[in-house]
Amino acid sequence: MDNKQAIITDHFTTTITDWYCDDIRLTHTLTNYTRPDQLTASNLTDVVRLHFGLKGDYRFTYRQLDRSFDLIGGHHNIMYSNGFDIVVDNKTPEIETFGIQFPKALFIGFTKDGNDYMKRFCEDVMNGKSVLLSENWGPIDVSIQQVISQILHCRYNDHLKKLFLLSKSIELLVLSVEAYNYAADKKDIFIKNKTDKEKIIAVRDLINGRLDNPPGLSEIVQLVGLNEYKLKRGFKETFQTTVFEYLTGQRLQLATHYLQDTRKTSAEIAYELGYSTPQHFNNAYKKKFGITPNSVRINP
Repeated sequence: MDNKQAIITDHFTTTITDWYCDDIRLTHTLTNYTRPDQLTASNLTDVVRLHFGLKGDYRFTYRQLDRSFDLIGGHHNIMYSNGFDIVVDNKTPEIETFGIQFPKALFIGFTKDGNDYMKRFCEDVMNGKSVLLSENWGPIDVSIQQVISQILHCRYNDHLKKLFLLSKSIELLVLSVEAYNYAADKKDIFIKNKTDKEKIIAVRDLINGRLDNPPGLSEIVQLVGLNEYKLKRGFKETFQTTVFEYLTGQRLQLATHYLQDTRKTSAEIAYELGYSTPQHFNNAYKKKFGITPNSVRINP
């Protein structure tokens, strides 16, 4: 069962949703601010944490590491400390994060036989050293984003939901480690400065906000202030997909959510998401997932 709580102060409202799968804890947090403020959090748990910043920019101070990070929405890392004391200073009115906590022994059991990067990280964890997997917070690519979306929109209950959350927790762990391996092996980085990184993230958020009426490349260029070459190459480097492929994937993931959780017809969904005809939508869905839209309905 979902465990949801709200924290309301004069300057912000935070909604926290927790799911538990045995000793694994998954948490989605959404905070809306009326003004810049400081949010503190702490606990005494001895766990490895997967952290995903989904939306918003903030300064993240981590006492156990004695370090602070300026983070742009769309980032992730794996961290360990025995106990957890943080301070978050918001830079945008909304911050959304997702996290998974693995018990120390369970995490080591999953990862201790990995590559050299993971072996070094596991050694630090076993020795009780506070540590980050990567000095560079990686971007949330399409694969990670889709798995988190599947968790947030999970339609299963009871034992099936527990199995689903376990499988998705492990999948996110694999994807996070693989993303770090990809970044560590990459020699040439195209998008280097923070301003351009923020603009690439803004492109993603612009697309997500206009799935029903997606902007063309020329409009995106004007809105975010990047030339088309830098936009295309920077987006591909950050999210490992093209702008068009990302848009298509996001529209069809949203379509899946509508098909499973609403009574909208395939035709209604097609037009709502901006497809010219239901047949065009049907063809795109079948090409992406290998099945027709109606076949994913719980009650066709």
